[in-house]
Amino acid sequence: MSPRRARRRAQLAAQRPEGAGRAQLRGRGRGEAAPLLFTPAPGCFRFRFPLASLPHPSCRRRPASSLGDWQRVPAATVMAQAALLREVTQVLCAAGGALELDELRRRVRQAVGADALDRLLRERGRLVVAQRVGAGGAAAAEQVVLAASELRLCRAHQASKPGCDGQCAELHLCKFLVYGVCKFLKAGKNCRNSHNLKSSHNLSVLRTHSVDHLSYSELCQLLFQNDPWLLPEICQHYNKGDGPYGSCSFKKQCIKLHICQYFLQGECKFGTGCKRSHDFSNSETLEKLQKLGMNSDLVSRLPSIYRNAHDIKNKDSAPSKVTFLPPAPQGTSERRDSSGSASSNTASQEESEEICLYHIRKSCSFQDKCNKVHFHLPYRWQFLDGGKWKDLDKMELIEEAYSRPSKDRILCAESASSFHFDCLNFNVMMFGTAQARRLSTASSVTKPPHFILTTEWIWYWTDEFDSWQEYGKQGMEHPVTTVSSSDVEKAYLAYCAPGSASEAAILKFQAGKHKYELDFRAFVQKNLVYGTIRKVCRRPKFVSPQDVKVKQTCDVKFQGPKSIPDHWDPSALPDPGFKKIALNLSSEEYQKVWGLFNRTLPNYSVQKIERVQNLALWEVYQWQRGQMQKRNGGKTVDERQLFHGTSASFVDAICQQNFDWRVCGLHGTSYGKGSYFARDAAYSHHYCKSDMKCYTMFLARVLVGDFTRGSASFLRPPAKEGQGHLFYDSCVNSISDPSIFVVFEKHQVYPEYVIQYTTSTNCSPGAMAQPPGTSNLLSLASLALFGSRP
Repeated sequence: MSPRRARRRAQLAAQRPEGAGRAQLRGRGRGEAAPLLFTPAPGCFRFRFPLASLPHPSCRRRPASSLGDWQRVPAATVMAQAALLREVTQVLCAAGGALELDELRRRVRQAVGADALDRLLRERGRLVVAQRVGAGGAAAAEQVVLAASELRLCRAHQASKPGCDGQCAELHLCKFLVYGVCKFLKAGKNCRNSHNLKSSHNLSVLRTHSVDHLSYSELCQLLFQNDPWLLPEICQHYNKGDGPYGSCSFKKQCIKLHICQYFLQGECKFGTGCKRSHDFSNSETLEKLQKLGMNSDLVSRLPSIYRNAHDIKNKDSAPSKVTFLPPAPQGTSERRDSSGSASSNTASQEESEEICLYHIRKSCSFQDKCNKVHFHLPYRWQFLDGGKWKDLDKMELIEEAYSRPSKDRILCAESASSFHFDCLNFNVMMFGTAQARRLSTASSVTKPPHFILTTEWIWYWTDEFDSWQEYGKQGMEHPVTTVSSSDVEKAYLAYCAPGSASEAAILKFQAGKHKYELDFRAFVQKNLVYGTIRKVCRRPKFVSPQDVKVKQTCDVKFQGPKSIPDHWDPSALPDPGFKKIALNLSSEEYQKVWGLFNRTLPNYSVQKIERVQNLALWEVYQWQRGQMQKRNGGKTVDERQLFHGTSASFVDAICQQNFDWRVCGLHGTSYGKGSYFARDAAYSHHYCKSDMKCYTMFLARVLVGDFTRGSASFLRPPAKEGQGHLFYDSCVNSISDPSIFVVFEKHQVYPEYVIQYTTSTNCSPGAMAQPPGTSNLLSLASLALFGSRP
C-alpha cells in the first residue's frame, strides 16, 4: 500500500463514528464511500459546472448530423465554455432575461476570446437567439439573446398533500415567495412550503443546473421565463370573438388574465388601436396579480417576461420567428503540414475542428477542398492570438500530459523560437490569458475497426482515495463496471447529438452489487442507493509521433468479413484505393443500371457505365449495415439504389472517400443538411454539371433504414418518438411515397456506379444504341436477380 493511501485510510478511520464499521464508512459496500454532497475542487477535469447547458458536441461530430456535424464543443474546451455560459446567464438574468446581441457582446467580450461568445451562441441549449422585428418592421429586425434553463419548481411539493419524496431535480420553494411575498405569511398564517433556497436539496438542484451563482432576483427572472407554471394563464377565449370579453363566458369572474396574447408575443399588428387589453395595470388584471402576491415591480416586467417565455418555448416550433445564429466567422488559422512548414488554412477547414483521417494516411482526394483540418498528427494544440489560431510547440508533450487524468495543466512555449512560456490549463482550456483548443480526429467508436489513428477516448471515475479508475477495468479494491470506456463514449456521443432526449444524459450501469448512473450533464456518477457522487473525466489515449508513423506504414486490414459482391472483378481490388471497371453493354448488370436511368431520362444517351470497386468503402458500408441491424434488434435494414448528380471533377474523390455534401455541394436543404439521393435520375440530373454537354451521375447503394420526413433545420435525423436514445437513419420528402432521401452519415452510402451520359443530339451513333437484346423495360426476373446480389 502506498504511503498516500495509508494516510488517507488513517484520516477516514479518525472520522469514523464510534461503532461504525468499514462497510458503513464506505456506504455499506465494497468500494463505496459514505454519502457526501459533491463539491468540486480544482483538478483534472473536475467539472464544477454541468454540461446540460451545452447542447452539444460540435460536438455536432456536429449535430452534431453526422458526427462531423454535431461536434459543437470539443471535450477539451467544455470547461471554458461552461464558465463563459455561467457568466452570460448571469448577465442576461440581471438585465431582465434578455439582451440585444450586440449589447451582450459588448458586456462580456472584454473577458473572453474574440470568438468564444459567438461559438457559444451558435449552440442550442441554455441560450436562445431570437429574431425580433423592431418598430421599423423587418428592416429593423434585431437578434436578442435569452437565458433558457430546464430549472423548474417542484409542483408535487406545492400540492395540498406534498407527494414529492425529495429525489426530484426541481426546486422545493414556495411559489408565492418567488412572486415576491408569500400570501400565507402576509395573512399571518403558516406556509407549509419551503422558504429556504439554501437547503441541501435546493443547493444540489442549483448546482445541477449550474445556476448556483445567481442572486435571488436573477434566479427568479430565470424561473419566470422558463417555468410555464409560474406565469398566470392567458385566457384564450378572451382573445377570440367580439365584445369587451371576447368569447369568454366568465367575464369578470374569469381567473385567467384578459390580455392580448399577440401583444405578449410581440406580434400585435394593431398596436394602441387593438381592442384587446395591453395593460397589466388595469384594475381587473391587477387585482388577479395582487392576489398571487405579485408586487408592482414584477407586474411592470410581465410584458417582457411573457415575450421571453414565448420565444424560448417556440425556439424549435417557430423557425420563421425564432432563429439561431448562423456560424460566425472563426479566427483564421496558421497550420503546419506534415513537413512542419507553416501554411494558410482553407476556409472550409476553419469551420471544422476535426482532423482529416484520409490526410493522415496521405490519401485525401479532396485536398484543399476538404472540410476537415489537414494535419500530420491525430491531435493539434493551438491558442488564439489576435484572432488567429496558432500552433503550440511540443504538441506531443502536451498531448501526453493531457492523456493522464491526474494532470490538469502543463507549462509550455508558444513556439520553438519563442522564449515565452505560460501555463496551459486543461480544465478551462486557457493558455495564460488566451483561449486554447485541441483539434482531434473522429472518435474511434464512430468508425469501423480498421480506421487507423482515430481518437480512442478513455473514461475515468475517482475512487474514495481520489485515484482515477478506468471504466470496465478490474481494480485492486473495486469491482469491474458493466460498461467500458467505449460503451460510455457511445452513450456520451448519443447525448451530445442535437435532438437527443433528456434521458440520454443518464447512463445506468452496475459494479458488483452496486447500481450507478453516470450524468453527462455534470460529469459525475452517483450511487443509486447511498447517493455517493464521484467525479468523472474523459481523456484521449496517447499516440506519439512515432506511433503515427508505425500505423501509417503498417498494412492494417479490416478484421471483418472479406466477402465481395459476386459480380466484382477480384483481380481489380487495390487496397487502399479504388478501380473503375467499365461494364459490357450486353451484361445483365449494365442492363439493370441503364434501365433505372432510362426510366426517367429517356431523352439522354448513356455513354459509359463503370462499376466502382473500393474494398475499404465496401467493408465500411457492410460494417455500417451490421451496426444499424444491431440497433434495430436484428431487423433487415432497408437498402435502396438511388441517384446522385455531381460534377465530373468530384468523381474520383467520391470514389476514393465517399460522398461529402460539404465538399461536393448541397442538393437543396429542404429536408436537412446532408447528402441528397433521388429515386429518379431526372431529379439528380438538375445537379449534374455539364462538361462539354457530357454529364456524370452516380447510382449508389444507400442504407436508408428507418426514415422520417425531413426539415431544413436538421443536421442529423431526429430521435424516434418515445425513444430518445434511438434516432431515425435518414430523412425523406414524403413518408408515404419517398423520392428524395437525405443521408447524414456517409458510411450508409456506397458509390456503386458512375454513369456518363449526353443529350441525344450530341451523342455518337454507337452511343444511341440500346444494350443488345433489351427493350426499354427490363424483365421483372432480371431486376429480381440483380437485386438479390450483395
